Amino acid sequence: MKRYVDLQVNGFMGVDFNDPKLDQASIIKAAKSMRDDGVESALATVITGPLEAMCACLANVARAIEADRQVAEVIGGLHVEGPFISRVKGYVGAHPADCVLGDDVAALDKLLQAGAGHVKLVTLAPEVDPQDKLVRHLVDRGILVAAGHTDASVDDLQRSIDAGLTLFTHIGNACPQHVHRHDNILQRAMSLAGQLKITFIADGWHLPSFVVKNLLRCATLEHLAVVSDAIAAAGLGPGEFQLGDRMVKVGSDKCARSPDGEHFVGAAATMADADHWLTNVVGLSAADRQTLLYDNPKKWLASVASTTA
Repeated sequence: MKRYVDLQVNGFMGVDFNDPKLDQASIIKAAKSMRDDGVESALATVITGPLEAMCACLANVARAIEADRQVAEVIGGLHVEGPFISRVKGYVGAHPADCVLGDDVAALDKLLQAGAGHVKLVTLAPEVDPQDKLVRHLVDRGILVAAGHTDASVDDLQRSIDAGLTLFTHIGNACPQHVHRHDNILQRAMSLAGQLKITFIADGWHLPSFVVKNLLRCATLEHLAVVSDAIAAAGLGPGEFQLGDRMVKVGSDKCARSPDGEHFVGAAATMADADHWLTNVVGLSAADRQTLLYDNPKKWLASVASTTA
């Protein structure tokens, strides 16, 4: 297949949506490149950073969506990943811990205002929103809410689900290398899989094939979707690339790592690469791949459009 909907793309072909100085020409270039790679629609993703810088990044993409038809046709909205996440090492992932915030509704409003009505999804950690102020604020505005970069307990997750949280972002990612063998965020999320829509990265690195097969058995196909989590290095091949204020190394395996190799930094594989891996390694049928790479994420985005229309 060659038609995808991507709910999480941080950048593409050298264009970084997390660059506060990003210009419209670069956003047009990224949109065209994604379309050439088969992406019908995507959520440009802005991750944790200084609040004003995040606002600038969101405003850049929002303006481009409104000003250019080519951008609007591909970038269907914005995904704000943070800054309301766990600051604990491992769970914070590649996000800067010093920029993480608690349940600050005023800060959330600044981000939403910068997004100018184009924010469709926000990823947060339920444990930093103990009264579900952020979740309810977003749900009241028709915005999808996902758990991610989190070590939430089952009770925390269930509380946020009851308040309107419906997704879990890139499950199995943003976790420490060593966790409790039973009571860990992967198992907690899977115990509630019937109530969650779950996204995962299908590049062969973030999750091994046997974990994806377990996901398919436990969460079932209707609750799952693939995201690329692509960074600006996606589509450029091996090398060293600048991502915000840090360097990222991409190997011939298309795996994006921090320079010390300690952790992944987003992904350099594309949705087409994910399609190939799901075909040749996981062994999924064309129909199942279409469900994961297109049908489900398109349906989830359509539910936002209908509530905000």
